Amino acid sequence: MADLFGDDPPPPAPAETAPLADRLRPQTLGDVVGQEHLTGPDGAIGRMVAAGRLSSMILWGPPGTGKTTIARLLADAVGLRFAAISAVFSGVADLRKVFAEAREAARAGKRTLLFVDEIHRFNRSQQDGFLPYVEDGTVTLVGATTENPSFELNAALLSRAQVLILNRLDSKALELLLARGEEAEGRPLPMLPEARAALVASADGDGRFLLNQAETLFSIEVPAPLDPAGLAALLHRRMAVYDKDREGHYNLISALHKSVRGSDPQAALYYLARMLVAGEEPLFLLRRMVRMAVEDIGLADPQALVQCLAAKDAYDFLGSPEGELAIVQALIYLATAPKSNAVYMAQKAAYRSAKDTGSLMPPQTILNAPTKLMKQVGYGKGYTYDHDAPDAFSGDDYWPDEMDAQTFYAPTPRGFEAKIGERLAYWDRLRAERRG
Repeated sequence: MADLFGDDPPPPAPAETAPLADRLRPQTLGDVVGQEHLTGPDGAIGRMVAAGRLSSMILWGPPGTGKTTIARLLADAVGLRFAAISAVFSGVADLRKVFAEAREAARAGKRTLLFVDEIHRFNRSQQDGFLPYVEDGTVTLVGATTENPSFELNAALLSRAQVLILNRLDSKALELLLARGEEAEGRPLPMLPEARAALVASADGDGRFLLNQAETLFSIEVPAPLDPAGLAALLHRRMAVYDKDREGHYNLISALHKSVRGSDPQAALYYLARMLVAGEEPLFLLRRMVRMAVEDIGLADPQALVQCLAAKDAYDFLGSPEGELAIVQALIYLATAPKSNAVYMAQKAAYRSAKDTGSLMPPQTILNAPTKLMKQVGYGKGYTYDHDAPDAFSGDDYWPDEMDAQTFYAPTPRGFEAKIGERLAYWDRLRAERRG
C-alpha cells in the first residue's frame, strides 16, 4: 500500500504519436488559457493553491475549456493524490472502490482529489453518496459539468462545494492554442489569415475541437495556403452546443424573447436562427412567439397574435424548411410592433383582486333572472340595456356593492392602445356625467 499511496510520480510526457491536444496539455496552472479569472493570483483557484488548501468545487463550463486539465493540475499543485471517474461509465461499484482506495490513502497520510467528469449524470441518490466522504475529508471533490448545477446537482452537494464558472474560450485564447500547436509541429498552419479566422470561429469556444482540426490540417499536404472556402471543403464545422431539454435551450429562448421585447429584430433573428439551425422544434418557437404577442405587444397591435397564429398554420401546411420562412416573418412582425404589457399587467392585477375579494356577489341589477322567484327577489331589477341608452352607454356601476371600482387595464399611448385609451377616457367622462 505504501507504494500505491505514496507521492504520485509526474505523468509521463505524451508520446510524439499522441493527439496534438494531449501533447499540448498544460503542465502548470499558468499554462491554462482563457481561465485567468480562476487560475490567476486573484482567482478562486489561484488563491486556494497559494494557501495550499483546496475546498471541494464544481467546475461548470462548455466542452473543451480545460475542466479535466485544471483538476489534474490542482492535485499536483497542492500535493494530493489524483483519482478520476466519469459518471458516464461508472456505477455504484466503481464509487465504492474509489472511496475505499481514498480511505486507505488517507490512512497512509495521502489525501485524495477525486475528479468526477460529467457529475450531473449521476442520479440524486448517487450524488448523495458523495456527501459523507466530502464531509469527513476522505476526498476533495472536483466535479465537472457542462450543465447548470442549479438544475442538475443536489442542494446538499452544492452547499458543500464552490461552483466555479469556466469561460467559453475567446478568439485570443484560441489563437494562443493554435500558436502552441504550430510551435509543437515546427511549422505554420497552411492557410491564409482569413481562413485562420474562420477556423477559430468554427471552434465555437472549444479548444480541444480547435486543436483536433489543426492536427487534421497538419496531416495533409495542400498545394497552396487554404482560403476560407478551401478550409470549409476539408473540415467539418463544429455543431453548436445545444440540448433541447437543458440550459442552452432556456438561455436562447430567453435571449430571443428579450430581443423581441426590446424591439431588436436583428438580434431576434440571430437567436431564432441559432435555435432552428441547432434542431429546435419549430412549434415550440411558435408557442413562445404567441406568448410574446400577448405578453409584450397585446392590444398595442392586436395583429401580432394573428400573425403568429397564421405562421403556425403556414408551418403546419408547408413543414420544414419552407414553412420556417413564415416563422421568420412573424418574428420580424413581433420585434417591430409597438410594445405594451398592459394586458399582461391587467391579468395579474385582476387575478390578485379576485383572490383577495373571494365570493362577493355582483350587484343584483346585472344578475340573470331566468325564474319567477329570482325576479321576485330583485334579480335584474333596474338593469339598463346599454343599447337603449344615449351613445349606447348607460354608465351603470357593475362592481360588487362591497367593492370600489378598480383599474386593472391601463392602455399605453402606443399603437392601437392609444385609440383604446381615448375610448376609455371618453366613457369615463360620460360615466361621471351620468352618475353626477
